[in-house]
Amino acid sequence: MSSVAVLTQESFAEHRSGLAQQQVKVTALNSEEENDPPTYKEAFPPLPEKAPCLEAAQEPAGPWSKIRPIKASVITQVFHVPLEERKYKDMNQFGEGEQAKICLDIMQKTGAHLELSLAKDQGLSIMVSGKLEAVMKARKEIVARLQTQASATVAIPKEHHRFVIGKNGEKLQDLELKTATKIQIPRPDDPSNQIKITGTKEGIEKARHEILLISAEQDKRAVERLDVEKVYHPFIAGPYNKLVSELMQDTGTRINIPPPSVNKTEIVFTGEKEQLAQAVARVKKIYEEKKKKTTTIAVEVKKSQHKYVIGPKGNSLQEILEKTGVSVEIPPTDSSSETVILRGEPEKLGQALTEVYAKVLVSAPSWLHRFIIGKKGQNLAKITQQMPKVHIEFTEGEDKITLEGPTEDVNVAQEQIEVMVKDLINRMDYAEINVDHKFHRHLIGKNGANINRIKDLYKVSVRIPPDNEKSNLIRIEGDPQGVQQAKKELLELASRMENERTKDLIIEQKFHRTIIGQKGERIREIREKFPEVIINFPDPAHKSDIVQLRGPKNEVEKCTKYMQKMVADLVENSFSISVPIFKQFHKNIIGKGGANIKKIREESNTKIDLPAENSNSETIVITGKRANCEAARHRILAIQKELVSEVTDLLQIRDLKMLLECISSEEMVDNVVEDSMVVDPKHHRHFVIRRGQVLREIADEYGGVMVSFPRSGTQSDKVTLKGAKDCVEAAKKRIQEIIEDLVSPRKAVFFTYFIASAELFLNLLYSQALCFPCFQPLSQSQHVQENGEEGGEGKDGKDGDPSSPKKCDIIIISGRREKCEAAKEALQALVPVTIEVEVPFDLHRYIIGQKGSGIRKMMDEFEVNIQVPAPELQSDVITITGLATNLDRAKTGLLERVKELQAEQEDRALRSFKLTVTVDPKYHPKIIGRKGAVITQIRTEHEVNIQFPDKDDESQAQDQITITGYEKNAEAARDAIMKIVGELEQMVSEDVTLDHRVHARIIGARGKAIRKIMDEFKVDIRFPQSGAPDPNCVTVTGLPENVEEAIDHILNLEEEYLADVVDNEAMQVYMKPSSHEESKAPSKGFVVRDAPWATVSNEKAPDMSSSEDFPSFGAQVAPKTLPWGPKR
Repeated sequence: MSSVAVLTQESFAEHRSGLAQQQVKVTALNSEEENDPPTYKEAFPPLPEKAPCLEAAQEPAGPWSKIRPIKASVITQVFHVPLEERKYKDMNQFGEGEQAKICLDIMQKTGAHLELSLAKDQGLSIMVSGKLEAVMKARKEIVARLQTQASATVAIPKEHHRFVIGKNGEKLQDLELKTATKIQIPRPDDPSNQIKITGTKEGIEKARHEILLISAEQDKRAVERLDVEKVYHPFIAGPYNKLVSELMQDTGTRINIPPPSVNKTEIVFTGEKEQLAQAVARVKKIYEEKKKKTTTIAVEVKKSQHKYVIGPKGNSLQEILEKTGVSVEIPPTDSSSETVILRGEPEKLGQALTEVYAKVLVSAPSWLHRFIIGKKGQNLAKITQQMPKVHIEFTEGEDKITLEGPTEDVNVAQEQIEVMVKDLINRMDYAEINVDHKFHRHLIGKNGANINRIKDLYKVSVRIPPDNEKSNLIRIEGDPQGVQQAKKELLELASRMENERTKDLIIEQKFHRTIIGQKGERIREIREKFPEVIINFPDPAHKSDIVQLRGPKNEVEKCTKYMQKMVADLVENSFSISVPIFKQFHKNIIGKGGANIKKIREESNTKIDLPAENSNSETIVITGKRANCEAARHRILAIQKELVSEVTDLLQIRDLKMLLECISSEEMVDNVVEDSMVVDPKHHRHFVIRRGQVLREIADEYGGVMVSFPRSGTQSDKVTLKGAKDCVEAAKKRIQEIIEDLVSPRKAVFFTYFIASAELFLNLLYSQALCFPCFQPLSQSQHVQENGEEGGEGKDGKDGDPSSPKKCDIIIISGRREKCEAAKEALQALVPVTIEVEVPFDLHRYIIGQKGSGIRKMMDEFEVNIQVPAPELQSDVITITGLATNLDRAKTGLLERVKELQAEQEDRALRSFKLTVTVDPKYHPKIIGRKGAVITQIRTEHEVNIQFPDKDDESQAQDQITITGYEKNAEAARDAIMKIVGELEQMVSEDVTLDHRVHARIIGARGKAIRKIMDEFKVDIRFPQSGAPDPNCVTVTGLPENVEEAIDHILNLEEEYLADVVDNEAMQVYMKPSSHEESKAPSKGFVVRDAPWATVSNEKAPDMSSSEDFPSFGAQVAPKTLPWGPKR
């Protein structure tokens, strides 16, 4: 272990005081330089006289002796936190979790280095290294954050409080660092005289002792100190301090006995002289009596057991003292001694020894030890909680348990453990099996799956040795029946693994992906089929064809055959052929929604790949078994041939050349025929009007048949047809049907509607020529027949009922009766219908939407016209016009939109809930936060709007904050604001005096440093403006404890920075003034008083050659000759 120089606080303070004196002198010299120049001896102190011998010259004389040698500035201290005082006791998270985070935070804050270790007793040992100040701060943080805190109060006169605080709080800060406690002194305006101390029990005792000492020194009453040997202090204090408390109460004297951790022997008495004398006399009497009567006995107790002798917070020592009147002296924790000294009257030492030390051995098989301890020490914790003084030790590999502690407690613990051991022996068993260690990992399984399953199934514990031990022994512990079953299963697994074999299967790499399948589906099926076989494929980058199978011999063989068959199928199914197909026929081969190609794939069991639409390729690739590929190819070619023979509407003249490649010219010539038929000339016009629309439709429908009618004026009735024989026959039949339709009686249907709509219907119906063979508007010269009868008078609309339809609104449908009826129904379905829907007027503008977007969207979606009444009509009726089939959907959609708007209105009303909070305007900036950060967070978190009063509007109440939103959210936001206000109301403001010369350094560049301090301590710090009456007054605002800590911090900074300022000012004396200062006054040079040359005016100057005036410092030394010659 490395040796570390320790700079104690006393030597550090002494060194600082020595430097401070020098600084004071320099400062005084600077301030008085012009009026009172220094003497020659002060400016040039003489060197020490030559000592007669080296031993005598230990201390140099003169001012040089004031500066002390500086010791090493890094110290190391070790702190121990007992288990019962640890704040974080989770044994499973040592080195992580909250405890580790706190240690990192302490190191960052203080600059000290921390090392943690966990003792056997689960106590925490912390080694802290660093500068003294950093170590003390780290100690304070460790005690505050890692150790459970206790608190106590000490009452001293109010007028003594300022002496505890010290100048600028230095004394209080030092006391807190020394004792690692938090000391809270009441404010000057608080009448209380109670000082609260928070920390560990040891720290509280130290702090209380120091405070009482300070108070005693300042107390005007009598103070007396009595030197009493440290070992007799417990007898004077009594058990639990009862004796000294009674003495203080009887005499009215304050008696301060230093705590055990403070190595001081004097007891301080403070009080009235007479009462003080009584108290001193009684203490002396106790001391003398105990000194005469008591004797000692030394007992060797293991260091690890000392904490049990001490007990939690020293309670065991106090109990022994109370029961037997014997004091137990424990060596310090940093001492290696194991000797415990018992001091008391001889007849009581035996009883005390029994209380301190008892040892019992309990016989228990070593394999049961962990069951006795229990999961996470639960079983053992039950015993130790009942009897904390008992130490229980388990020795690995030995069939015994050692119990040490007070006799009574040890006996009780022994009984409980023996009962536990007996119970475990009755209901637990173990078995050991030998399994080759190379199979252990297979027994464990992936992520422990196999072994965990066995443990859970049979409720046993299985201990498999680690790989590095190379041990074959596996131990099973638990219920006897479960142990036997687990043993049987593990042996079976081991036997199976001994029969295991490995086989390499050669499979071409190109098939590996296919065997594995998409997302591993196919290989998962194989593994499920052969669960005992492990299949390993090589890495694709290795380009290897070897697939490894491992498992039981029989299963591996079966899996090999299965995979070989799969590979054979893959080879067979990998046959592929390419089929050239015209690009324009690809869509027909795919079919509607891929129906054709899907059917071919499923029926032929092949894979068919078509080129992309934007590709110029016409080749279709078929993959699978040869026979299946041929069948698929045959079906695809059959579809192409059928398409070519039918000559579809996509066929263009240029495609005839392509057809010749597939169909021989002889077949084409033989198939084309020319035929004729007779058609009455009066019907010719119907076929040729509208640029031969009817003839074009016949040609498109019947394979491009050419139909030629005679020219007008020839009065010929012969019509010629040319084309494929079947197509010509079908075209002739169709022409005959059209003629029959023209000859059949007409049916007139009347619709009173707009002409534009009628034209729309004509165009729409004309596109359905197969259903409605002929229809045209009624000319004025035509007579209308309804159901084959000529209309009567008034049918033309001239002399009849004025309500009868106009001619321009009449649509005539001609054709067969059944088709005319169908056309009439279709037309009637197209006639628009109007309905009215009741919608509250106040919702109309939301239905219309911004710039009509809402209503346009509904009209486009439902294909209707929606008319909203003008606002001045104040009408609730909205008109919807459109097809009857669309009206229901439009009405439903409109009513749903109305429901949505009504729900939005209700939600808007709920969101409009307003809440007013009364808050003092001085808190408004804090609630808003910097750049509105705080109020923005509240608004976002609670989804509310928060309005602050306008400062310039005098009519508004300046203390009213309005919150708008859902009632629940508004109340939550109000609570959040009031919480902030509550915290602000708890805040206090304190003025602290900081030298104005260090303000700039504390604030830092652009306020970065002061912002960091304010964020760290959660306070607000305000510096005085230029020209303020008190430039040194700084105001700190925040919670009381935060304000105190912030003030302590900035006072420390002031001390640090002020030292630099003083040094700089001292150095300015020796610095050359600037040029403009030199011009103001002539330089006097460096002036000293009482110089040797100024004492006598007529004295001659000193002789430089005289050894008396200029003595030498020792014998002359000859100059060294350098090997490479003299210096140039």
